[in-house]
This record gives sequence, structure tokens and C-alpha cells, in this order.
Amino acid sequence: QVQVVQSGGGSVQPGGSLRLSCVASGRNLNVTAMDWYRQTPGTEREWVARIVIDRTTDYADSVKGRFTISANKARNSVYLEMSDLRPEDTAVYYCNVLSRIGPATYWGQGTQVTVSS
Repeated sequence: QVQVVQSGGGSVQPGGSLRLSCVASGRNLNVTAMDWYRQTPGTEREWVARIVIDRTTDYADSVKGRFTISANKARNSVYLEMSDLRPEDTAVYYCNVLSRIGPATYWGQGTQVTVSS
């Protein structure tokens, strides 16, 4: 059984920084990519960033230059460093893990990020 557990997030003033973490565990997980998404009430989940393990990273235009995604392959973990946060970054952030087995995707439980003065 695969588990995806997120941590981090919280409340910060505009211009501040936060770090999100996500760890996937399970037998023979064989992670190929990990993404971050975010969602606000009444809207669809929005893609934020992706890291293809040992290869590339990509970002939504809205966060490019402010957010940095990184991963620890050995720990099946992914991180999102968020800086210069804006009120419009307020959302519940979700981690998504893509496994070569299946293939299949797995979601974290979500983490609230609030940017407000």
C-alpha cells in the first residue's frame, strides 16, 4: 500500500517564504515524477510544478522564479520551496506521485498555505 504524507505550509505575510515536504512510501514504488498542485475553494486543482526524477523541472508561469521544486530520490520525497509569496498563492497544496508500477498516481492529503497581512 502506498502512502503519501505531506508536511509544512502554514501562514505567512506577503513576501515571506514557506517550505512544503512530501514523502511517499510503499513497496516497489519506483517513482518517476512528482508534482505539486494547488486548489482554492470552488476552483479546479491547478498544477504548480513538476520534477522528473534525475531529469527536469518545470513550473507554472505564475510561480516561475519564486518557487523551487527538488527531490530526494532515495527517500521518495519532494520539496517545494516557496519565496516571495503573494496572497494569490493562498491555497491547499497537494503532492502527486507518479509511479512506474501500473503506472499509477498517488495524492498527498493536502496542506494549507495562507498568505495574508
